[in-house]
Amino acid sequence: MAVEEFKSAKTEWKDVVLVCRKCSKKLDGGFGPDGDLTLKKALRKYLHLKKGKKGRKGALTVTSADCFDICPKGAVVAVNTAQPKKLLIIPAGADLFEVKTRLGLDDGRRLKMVVPD
Repeated sequence: MAVEEFKSAKTEWKDVVLVCRKCSKKLDGGFGPDGDLTLKKALRKYLHLKKGKKGRKGALTVTSADCFDICPKGAVVAVNTAQPKKLLIIPAGADLFEVKTRLGLDDGRRLKMVVPD
């Protein structure tokens, strides 16, 4: 029996975000400006993953994963694999800047200063 050689593929990823496929399917949208996108699609769009470097050449990927066995109602489970001990339960309609921050992602955007009245 021949032993197969292991192969590998290089990436530029600094972060990998896994979004529960089952939660996303049950929720059927709930994210983005119109609330019609899945969390995965809304994050990709918000973080501009379609522009510039994408795929293995990008610094970040957002992809689906099998069930995390939490199954929250009206929410989706996601995790940044750089912080695997912290599964985030994200309610439908959550602000994507807040989601990005809680997942520990840095896309260069800064908080907007709020000037008190």
